[in-house]
Amino acid sequence: MATQSRSAATEEYTFEDLSVVMGTYNEEAAIGTVLSDIDDVTDGQAEVVCVDGSSDATPEIAREHGARVIEQEPQGYGVAVREALLSASRPVVVTTDCDDTYPMEQLPEFLDAINDGCDVVSGDRLYHGAEAMPAMNRLGNSAFAYLASALMGERVHDTTTGMRAYRKELIEKIEWTENTGLSAELLIRPVMRGYEVREAPIEYRERKGETKLDPFQGGAEIAKSIVKVCLEERFR
Repeated sequence: MATQSRSAATEEYTFEDLSVVMGTYNEEAAIGTVLSDIDDVTDGQAEVVCVDGSSDATPEIAREHGARVIEQEPQGYGVAVREALLSASRPVVVTTDCDDTYPMEQLPEFLDAINDGCDVVSGDRLYHGAEAMPAMNRLGNSAFAYLASALMGERVHDTTTGMRAYRKELIEKIEWTENTGLSAELLIRPVMRGYEVREAPIEYRERKGETKLDPFQGGAEIAKSIVKVCLEERFR
C-alpha cells in the first residue's frame, strides 16, 4: 500500500524481539499444534502470550508449551486480543488465532517486512482463494474488504484476517475500541493514519475445533464496526 511510514526505527529485529499473541477460548484441539509451530519456526526465541477465558484444558496446554497465560473472563474476541497485544513485552507483535488456520512458517517473512520498514504486515487469506474457509465466510470477508476500501479510499483485500505483525509502538499509540470488529479496526486505523501497511498473501487452513462466531450476528457487527471506525478516522 502506498502509505507513508511514521516509524523512524532502523533496528534489525530478530525472533528475540518478537511476541506472538492470541486470545484463546476452548481451543484444546489446536493450541498445542499452534504453539509447537511457533516454537519450531522461531527456535523457541519468541515470546508467546495467550489471553484465555477457557473452561477446557487450553490454558494448561499453553503453559506446558511455555506460553505466558493471562486469565480473563470471556468478553469477546476483541477484548482478549487487545489485552494480548498490550501485554506483549517485545517491539514486534504478531497476532494469530489458536485454531491452526494460520501459517506460522511465514513468521520470518512477516518479520522481514517489518525490518524492511513496514509498520503493519497484514496476512491476506483471500489471495490464494482460502478454499478451506466456508463459502459464506469467503463471501463475507470479500464484502468487508470492499466496504472498507470504499470508505477509506484505498484498496485492501482482507480486513478481518487474524494474522498480522505490528510495531509495538503503533499498538500503544492508537486507542482500540472494537470487540467483534477489532480485526478490521486493527487494519483501518493504521491505514487511515498514514502508517506503512503491507498485505502479504498467506495460506489458510481448515480450522481444528468448533468455531465460536455466529456468521450472521458476527458479520453484522463487523460491518457496523468498519463503518464506525472509517467515519471516526475520516473526521478525527
